[in-house]
This record gives sequence, C-alpha cells and structure tokens, in this order.
Amino acid sequence: MHKNPSRYRWFVVSVFFVFMLLHQSDKLLIGTLTPRIIDTFGISLTQMGAVSTGALIVASVLYPVWGYLYDRYARSKLLALASFIWGSTTWLNAIAPNYSTFLITRASTGIDDSSYPGLYSLISDYFGPTMRGKIYGLLELTMPLGYLAGMILAMTLGGQIGWRGVFYLTGSLGILLAVVIFFGVRDAPRGRSEPELEGLEQIGTYRFDWQTAKGLFQKRSLRLLFIQGFFGVFPWNVITYWFFTYLERERGYSGNILLLTMGVAVIVLALGYPLGGAAGDLLFKRTPRGRAIVSATAVLMGAILLTITLGIPAANQGLFLVMLVLTALFIPVAAPNVVSTVYDVTLPEVRSTAVAIQYFIESAGAALSPLMAGLIADRSSLHDAILIICVSTWVLCAIFFAFVAYLLPHDIQTLRNQMRARAEQERARELAPA
Repeated sequence: MHKNPSRYRWFVVSVFFVFMLLHQSDKLLIGTLTPRIIDTFGISLTQMGAVSTGALIVASVLYPVWGYLYDRYARSKLLALASFIWGSTTWLNAIAPNYSTFLITRASTGIDDSSYPGLYSLISDYFGPTMRGKIYGLLELTMPLGYLAGMILAMTLGGQIGWRGVFYLTGSLGILLAVVIFFGVRDAPRGRSEPELEGLEQIGTYRFDWQTAKGLFQKRSLRLLFIQGFFGVFPWNVITYWFFTYLERERGYSGNILLLTMGVAVIVLALGYPLGGAAGDLLFKRTPRGRAIVSATAVLMGAILLTITLGIPAANQGLFLVMLVLTALFIPVAAPNVVSTVYDVTLPEVRSTAVAIQYFIESAGAALSPLMAGLIADRSSLHDAILIICVSTWVLCAIFFAFVAYLLPHDIQTLRNQMRARAEQERARELAPA
C-alpha cells in the first residue's frame, strides 16, 4: 500500500492548487465579463443575475451526488472527470448564440463546481488535523487569485478575442488538467493521517456507509455549521459577481484605476485565506473552539469594515482603497476554518459527504444572492445591494459561530474516541495470527 511520502503529498497539493486556480479563474471571470455579456445579448442586471444563479443551483443539487461518489469510489479519478466536464461545458457556453442558450449552458458549468469535497477529503488523508487549516488556506488562495487572473484575462484578452475566446481558452486548460490529474494523482487510504492511526503498517478500507452518514446530523456543532453555511457565502457571491460592475458604474472607475483597485484588494484578500487557516490551526492547538472563535471574529470585522468602506465618497479613491484592503483581509478568514472544523468532527469515510452537505446548503443559499443583488440594484443601487446582503449575513454568521464554539469540544472528543477504538482494532488485526 502506498505510504504517502512527504514529497509526493506536496506534489498532490501543487496539482490541486493549479486545478483550483484555473477552475476559479474560469468560474469567476464572468463577473469581469458581465458588462460585455450584457451588451452582447442586450439583457438587464436581473437577467444577468439569473445566469449566475442558474449555475449555482445546478452545483448545489449535485453536491450530495459528488459527495457520495467520492466516499464510495476513487477520488482522484472522479476529480479528473470533474476537470474534463469543466472544460467541455465552458466550451458549450462559449458558442451560445443567444441569451436563452447562454443561460442553459452557463447552468451546465455548475456540474463541476460541486466537485471540491473530494479534493478536500483526499488532502485530509495526506495531512493531519493540526496542519489542515494551513493547507486548505493555501488551496483557497486560488479563489481570489483566480478572480484576479480571470479579471486580467478578461481585461487584456476580452477586447482582442472577445468573451467567447476567453471561455475557449479556459475550457481548453480544464481538459488538459483532466489528463494530468488522471495519470498523476493517486488516492490515499481514508483516515491515513489521523494521529491515532499513526505507525500502523496497514489500515482497513473504510467507505461510505448510510448509517454513518445519517450520524452527521446528530452532531450539534455540525448542524449549526450547516445552517451557518446557508448564509455564509452570500457575501462572497455578491462581491465576486457584482463588485467589478459596482466600481465601474456607480463609482466611475475605469482602466488602470479599476484594475489597480481590484488587483490590490484581491491580492490582500488572497492573503486572508492562509492567514486565516494558520490562525485557526494555532488557536486550535490551544482550544478545540479555536477555529470557530477565529471565524466569528473575522466575519464581525468584515461587516464593520465594509460598512465604513462603502460609505466613503466616490471622489476619495485613496481612502476607499485603504479601507477596501483592510476589509478584504478579513473576508476569507472563516473559509478554511469551516472545512477544517467539519473534518474535526467527522469520520474519514464520510468526509466528502459532510463537506458536500455543507456546500449543498451553502449553494442553496448562495444561488439566491446574485439574483437578489440584481433585484435590489435595479430598484435602488448596487451599493445598497452589496451592503445589505453582506453585512446582514456576516452578523448572523458570527452568532452561529459563537454557538458552534460552545458545542465543539464534545463533538471533537467523540471523534477522537472513535479513532482510538478503530486504531485498537487495527492493531489487534495486525497481531492476530495469519
């Protein structure tokens, strides 16, 4: 059985980093291309919001399916399939001749958007609990960096090859990466990195079990995390899909100023992921409530700082940039800590399912956010849409994280007891006569 040497596990992280970076670029560049697409099809902000909502709905419906498949079969091969689907559906989206077809093909790109639970689950079998926050933070750097890369692609190539040409390019990269993942990434035994199983020559094969999956909903901390997830990604979706258009149309930004403002903000936002994961790991070593405490603090700070930032007059671009950068640093801090916390309380063989449920609930809520923002913007302004949705959901999430922090010690201890019992069984099996 493969023993997951240290060098190879970093190779796996590198492949997944590139996969997520390019996938996020493809997924998020539509925010930057929104004005061009609106002009191509002659549609309203509400209709454009429906485009993003359609993809989010498809992704949310398929999360449980992907989660089940990942816990049942080889995760690496399924990730290769997801990459191929990404490339293929992006090509279909590029050739759409009218709005109706564009709406349908864009929705189909949501199929692969729900493929991340298996990636995170596989990584959890290469890295132990006290390192996962940092690794997930590193991987989630790809979301803002992907947004930045997509923005640069859209602004530099969009005028030359058009938004369709940009989609052809990113779709081709998805198909290429499918080949790399299929031949280069190997699966790992589920639970291999758990401290209780350390030192064992072999561990049993653990796969998805319905009874174990049902037990996920018996964990009170996990139930609250699931509920928090419904609201938690509202801000991210509103910001990624509408902030570029907000700067351009309501604050009068254009050209280099627009690129500079978004570029600096996104780079700082990217730093928030590994910093948030590292902070969560550090406090987790001191208290099992650590990750939830870090998350609650971060979302409250985000709500306060965004309120101040959007209240700055459009003419004061310097102060706006400073405050936007400060806000951006706190926005992503909770993300790596949520995934790590889910794994802190769940058995290895249902971790893809657990994160899939988390993301399913998140997407069910997030699917509404671009459309809600478009509706509010058409009746008021994008300023009001972004502020109302982001601040209200962040305050609510802080409350949920506080309750999660209270409940976590019991659920974490339950998992550690289960893993110790499993380790004793494995050792007894090794010592038993052949």
